Amino acid sequence: MPLGLIALALGAFGIGLTEFVIMGLLPEVASDFGVSEAAAGWLISGYALGVVVGALGLTAATTKLPRKPVLLGLIVLFIIGNLLTAVSPTYELAMLGRILAALSHGAFFGIGSVVAASLVSPEKQAAAIAIMFTGLTAANVFGVPFGTFLGQQFGWRSTFWVISGIGAIAFIGIMALVRASEPHDNQVSLRQELRAFRSGQVWLSLLVTVLAFGGMFGAFTYIAYTLTGVTGFASAAVPWLLVLFGVGLLLGNWVGGKLADRTIDGTLIWFISALAIVLVAFGTLAGHKPAVIVVLLLMGGFGFGTVPALQSRVMQYAGGAPTLASGANIGAFNVGNALGAWVGGVGITAGLGYTSPIWIGAAITSAGLIVMLFAASSAKRATTQRSVVPSA
Repeated sequence: MPLGLIALALGAFGIGLTEFVIMGLLPEVASDFGVSEAAAGWLISGYALGVVVGALGLTAATTKLPRKPVLLGLIVLFIIGNLLTAVSPTYELAMLGRILAALSHGAFFGIGSVVAASLVSPEKQAAAIAIMFTGLTAANVFGVPFGTFLGQQFGWRSTFWVISGIGAIAFIGIMALVRASEPHDNQVSLRQELRAFRSGQVWLSLLVTVLAFGGMFGAFTYIAYTLTGVTGFASAAVPWLLVLFGVGLLLGNWVGGKLADRTIDGTLIWFISALAIVLVAFGTLAGHKPAVIVVLLLMGGFGFGTVPALQSRVMQYAGGAPTLASGANIGAFNVGNALGAWVGGVGITAGLGYTSPIWIGAAITSAGLIVMLFAASSAKRATTQRSVVPSA
């Protein structure tokens, strides 16, 4: 395994931690700033929208620049944003810190995915992307539960101080292990990158990403409230329950990467179908502790198992100019994140209870499945038409 993949996974760990850990700390954040549950959830939506802006804007702005210095600069921006969040005296400054950190997220994963794929042979590219995203899943398995526990014991700000330190370690790892770009690596112009968006399959892939991830995050954003207010777990149990979700992410990412190297569309159809079923089961059984324990594991597995395939699919249909399309797909993941957090908050604010985000998430994921089936069918028809040789 190329050492560069380890460095990319290390960066992914820090960035993934800052994105997800706040979900387990929403009650503490809301109490500290004196805001509602939905307003606290907007810190997640704000982060997600910041990722979209960074994924498109920063990726486009750095298309012709050497990739290693760009990755290092993005990590510095990440550290600054988390430090601002840690010291912010007001909700508004905390939001600004979240957005600054988020700007680095999309561009890092977009550029990092292209770098990861370039380090291995074509038939192993989905698995290489999965290795990079292992840092993101490891953040959920180890980082999020520990960060939630730390925040509950010493205040939520302590978690973001630790995240800033992890960012510094990631900076050192990337500097030491990621090789500098070869002169020919960045010869694709921004105009060529933009041509990737002429492909209808690129747009369909982005829409599937928004809906499939939006459904999962609609359920997951307010998970602390669901586990304590509906299932009946004590708040101290939340970090350990998040470990189960994180284990599911880790397993799903690994299995999804392996299967996507065999069939991208088939993997997506099966995993998204399974995720929709799991979310329906969660909404139905949210009051039963044993069932919820199993559901958390499955939700993480099927939800994150789609990531390598989704990232590989959009890069596949982007052709020879995958960097901006790859960044756009990271943005799409976070549009889904923002959509799920916002719609789930609307359900809670409307008085529909803490299971409403789960049911809304199931509906959004089902819509993603319909789009994926259409995309796969369209791609299959196009392949068949190209393979037909006209008779003389």
